[in-house]
Amino acid sequence: MTGEKVLLQRAKKGEIAAFEALVSAYERRVYSLALRSTGSEDDAADITQEVFLRVYRSLDTFRGDSGFSTWLYRITTNLCVDLARKKNTSPTEPLDIEAAAQLPETDQNRQPEKALENNELRKELDIALSLVSEEHRKIVILRDVAGMNYADIAAALSIEEGTVKSRLARARAALRKILIERGNISLPSSSKQTGRRREDAEL
Repeated sequence: MTGEKVLLQRAKKGEIAAFEALVSAYERRVYSLALRSTGSEDDAADITQEVFLRVYRSLDTFRGDSGFSTWLYRITTNLCVDLARKKNTSPTEPLDIEAAAQLPETDQNRQPEKALENNELRKELDIALSLVSEEHRKIVILRDVAGMNYADIAAALSIEEGTVKSRLARARAALRKILIERGNISLPSSSKQTGRRREDAEL
C-alpha cells in the first residue's frame, strides 16, 4: 500500500495530521492549476481553500476508483469553470494548442516588444476560450493547462478516453478557427505542435 493510500485511510478516520499531509503534498499543484485557469492570485487562493474544504467533507465518499490527484483536479476544474461562468471570463494562461506556440524563455523575450507579443497572444486566447463551449473549455484546461493524460481526464470527466480525444480535437479546431477568423495573431507551425499531434494520435 502506498504512502498516499495510508494517509487517505488515516484521514478518513479523522486524523488531522494525515489530512494536512495530503494538503501539503497537493496544495501547490492545485493552486497552480487554479491560478493558470483564473489568472487571479486571490481567486486561485480561494479556490484552493474551497477544494480542500470539499475534499475534507467528502473523504468518506472517495472510493479510490480514480487517483486522488484526479479527484482533486476534477474538483478544481469544476470550481474554475463555475467562477469563469459567474465572471464571464476564461482561463488566462497561454495554452500549448495547435493555434499558438509559447515563445521560449530567453533574454530576448524579456524585451518590451516580446512582452507585448505575449500579452496579445494571451488576450486572443482569452477571447477564443470565452467563445467556445464549456465542454471544450474544460477539456483544454485539463489537457493543455493541467497537463493531464487521457486516462486521468477521462476519469475526471467521467467519459471514455476516445471521447476525450475527439472532444479535444474539436476544441482545438474551434479555437484555431476563432483565432484565424480574428486575424490578430500569426499561427506558427512548429515541430512542437507536430509532436503534440503525433502524441495525441498515438495515445
